[in-house]
Amino acid sequence: MLYKFWKNYRFPIILFISIIIGSLLGLVLGDKTSYLEPIGNIFINLLFIVVVPLVFFSISSSIANIKNINKLGKIFKYMLFVFVITSLISAVFMLLILLFINPVSNSINFTEYTEQSINIGSNIVNMFTTSEFYLLLSKSNMLPLIIFTILFGLSVRLCGDSVESIKKGLDSLTKVMYKMVNIIMYLAPIGLMAYFANLIGTYGPELIGSYAKSFIIYLVAALLYYIFFYSLYVYLAYRRKGIKLFYKNILLSTITSLGTCSSLASLPANITVADQIGIDKEVSRFSLPIGATIHMEGSSMASILKIVFLFSIFGRSFNGVGDILLALLIAVLSGVVMSGIPGGGLIGEMLIVSLYGFPSVAFPIISTIGWLVDSPGTCLNVVGDIPSAMMINRLVEK
Repeated sequence: MLYKFWKNYRFPIILFISIIIGSLLGLVLGDKTSYLEPIGNIFINLLFIVVVPLVFFSISSSIANIKNINKLGKIFKYMLFVFVITSLISAVFMLLILLFINPVSNSINFTEYTEQSINIGSNIVNMFTTSEFYLLLSKSNMLPLIIFTILFGLSVRLCGDSVESIKKGLDSLTKVMYKMVNIIMYLAPIGLMAYFANLIGTYGPELIGSYAKSFIIYLVAALLYYIFFYSLYVYLAYRRKGIKLFYKNILLSTITSLGTCSSLASLPANITVADQIGIDKEVSRFSLPIGATIHMEGSSMASILKIVFLFSIFGRSFNGVGDILLALLIAVLSGVVMSGIPGGGLIGEMLIVSLYGFPSVAFPIISTIGWLVDSPGTCLNVVGDIPSAMMINRLVEK
């Protein structure tokens, strides 16, 4: 049991220990840790240089190599509707909680790092497009890059078998970029230790308290969402019978997701639960595998937490309609689109930093939040596919 736990959580545990060691060094050495800053910055810069080709190859390859695109039919229509709506609901729920509870200590303010906020109303064109192709190669233009990549992938897909070599090439290059990310992440324990030593040495223990507070807020929000919203979804699908069937069988998926911390590894458990509940196999066998890759309510909630955390820590007000709508858009993209892409979490975090005009220092700050909430977030991602499948089943039958 301990071996399996270590095997599944080894890397997050090592990263967590590295962050703790770095934080302790920062508390003990104070501003003397500034000499460690270059080490942390090297690691962060390596992630920055890999993110643009990772986005291009992974998204274009996913779209270009899609199979059976004409056989999705009625199930796909309802599935996409349910996935988007539930992801949006989870994001709004998290946002409402964070509007009343600030995850960051009031004593923290990175004002010296603050960059100019993006005015969405006056810069709508620049948000979605760039005037020159080379501007797409910058991490500051993530959304235009994603849009261009989607169009490129669709164009390759529509060309059919005549460009089969390009499809295979994109797939191979995606694997290469993902492997490069894995190689860079081997440096994460040292890079993050140095980065957080300097960060805590500069801003003190208040930052640690903010991470702990954020984790507790997310944990409570995840539990409430699990109990109330999943109960509501299964009630809408099967009425009272659905609530009884759901809680009678869902423990297997819950434990598996917490134990493996992987949506794909939990897919066999979810299929078993769906059969026990009595979901039509044509629905479950289609929606659950896709849901394991592109339906992540936990990820949507985590995106909102990351955004509000950054706004608080950089002393920016998060109450404008544009800021809120953009946050919900990013949350849905993170939960329904990017979750199915290798390195999608990294892309989502870069999108947050880019669209809101935060400085580069913001990236490792929200990446840490992603690691902290990974386990409860994965649980919501996995368990949420069952109520969604039940609602899809109801809609298809109706």
